[in-house]
Amino acid sequence: MAARRPTTIAEYIQAAPPQSQPHLRKLYKILKGVAPKAEEAIKWGAPFFIEPRFLYSFSAFKAHCVFVPSQAAMKAFARELKAYKTTTNFFKIPYDDPMPEDLVRRMAKWQLKAVRERKDDAFW
Repeated sequence: MAARRPTTIAEYIQAAPPQSQPHLRKLYKILKGVAPKAEEAIKWGAPFFIEPRFLYSFSAFKAHCVFVPSQAAMKAFARELKAYKTTTNFFKIPYDDPMPEDLVRRMAKWQLKAVRERKDDAFW
């Protein structure tokens, strides 16, 4: 019988590999602190924060987790993100490295402000 898929962020973190859980808990605490009223959901197998559009997401992998704000947020913080492996949508945070709490918090706040200022109804 297949394991039940997580339906909440708490279940997602609990089901993640043990080495990922400390980083995931810190990431969750930061993101929840920035947007305490945001809806929490599991979409496409990853934790999402929605207010009422996509705010940000994160996910766990074998050796790292990723924080996923938006392409605009990634561009806005490109200079500070040079020390990390990134794509246009996310940056990797290795479990062997400390959580860059200040950077994540500032990016999350930037993203929240950008989402709240939007005039369109698009999810992304």
